[in-house]
Amino acid sequence: MPSATLDLTLAVFLLVYVAMGFGTLPGFKVDRTGAAIVGSLALLVIGSITPKAAWDAIDYRTIWLLFGLMVVSAGFAVSGFYASTAQRVATLPVSPPVLLAVLIAVGGLLSCLLTNDVVVVAMTPLLVSVTLARGLNPVPFLLAFCFAANSGSAGTLIGSPQNMIVAQGLGLSFNGFLRVAGLPALLSLPLVWGVLAFMYRKRWALHAAPTAEAEAPDNVETAAPATVPAFDRWETLKAGVVAIGVVLAFVLSHWPRELIALAGAGVLLISRRTSSSDMLKHVDGNLLLLIMGLFVVNAAFAATGMPQTILEHMRNAGINLNDPLALFIVGGALSNIVGNNPAVMLLVPYLHPGAGGDALGAALALGTGFSSNMIIFGSLAGIIVVEQAKACGIKISFGEFARAGIPVMLASMLLAAGWILLMAHH
Repeated sequence: MPSATLDLTLAVFLLVYVAMGFGTLPGFKVDRTGAAIVGSLALLVIGSITPKAAWDAIDYRTIWLLFGLMVVSAGFAVSGFYASTAQRVATLPVSPPVLLAVLIAVGGLLSCLLTNDVVVVAMTPLLVSVTLARGLNPVPFLLAFCFAANSGSAGTLIGSPQNMIVAQGLGLSFNGFLRVAGLPALLSLPLVWGVLAFMYRKRWALHAAPTAEAEAPDNVETAAPATVPAFDRWETLKAGVVAIGVVLAFVLSHWPRELIALAGAGVLLISRRTSSSDMLKHVDGNLLLLIMGLFVVNAAFAATGMPQTILEHMRNAGINLNDPLALFIVGGALSNIVGNNPAVMLLVPYLHPGAGGDALGAALALGTGFSSNMIIFGSLAGIIVVEQAKACGIKISFGEFARAGIPVMLASMLLAAGWILLMAHH
């Protein structure tokens, strides 16, 4: 590669990942997805990667898997299942700490079976409405649901986009992934509850009853009521049957996972009661474009030879990415710089799993999943919760998120590190 092209390639790569970290390209109205697309186009124009190589760099299996599972999860959104679940849980006649525990359990369970980002998108406005209706401060419940979604989703191959990328890149099975990541993900949920229950033990309620004139906490403005879709029992049953069928096929069959997910999506899109356009509104097209753009950007960067040089320097410094504990730490740190999906996409191509693929997969999934609770832009779920809460009149500042997120992250990471060390000795 000519030196001028090399310099431009590195400049474009760095600018793209600056946007991944800040959420936007400083000085421009270009978000993460826009940066990935513009960056990949720029690399094509300057000759860093050929059109064929760019097309080949996009892992269609990952894109198909993500799309299929997003449609399956959308089936629960349009059927009113998420809305019904949120209302039923949040109106339980229990104390705030018990309600917090129930929401954490629901968030963790839904997120390990369905794509966590879709679950968070569907549930956040509803949680705002029902907590305010009970006269409760929505912030601890929103934070707990977000943290539970990130932590719980780390336990299964289908829990989050980065898990799917890890599984596709390392060739992991559904059962193998669950065996090495499921238990620490489950054990992280009580840690989330413990931290949030302690931090908000004296701040559960609004200052007054939840009327139009109620005096809310400083971070709560007048909340707009969430639009609640009507619950459709038949469509929920259909979505449930398809979701169970998809998971069973993942566990019991040797069919390609992306084809299983697409088959499930196809079944749900054929309906006499629900428009396919309503279903597809819940598919995160921006995320799919983001991942496609990053596939191209990372491939162009790999062609420079720089990643191999960096890895050699890391090995000389005693950091081996194919050691699960080292990968766990590096992946966790990197995910809070560029986000969990970009971090995974940067690391996976340079891993050589062999017989230790399950351990590496667990290390990367747990590291990026648990560490992403530290700050708002550590995960897409964090960004979604804060932005959707803001649209409903609830302000969650960077400082408030981090004050709860840092102890949750530290406790979960220590738990996961102990688990990875235990696996290494067996």
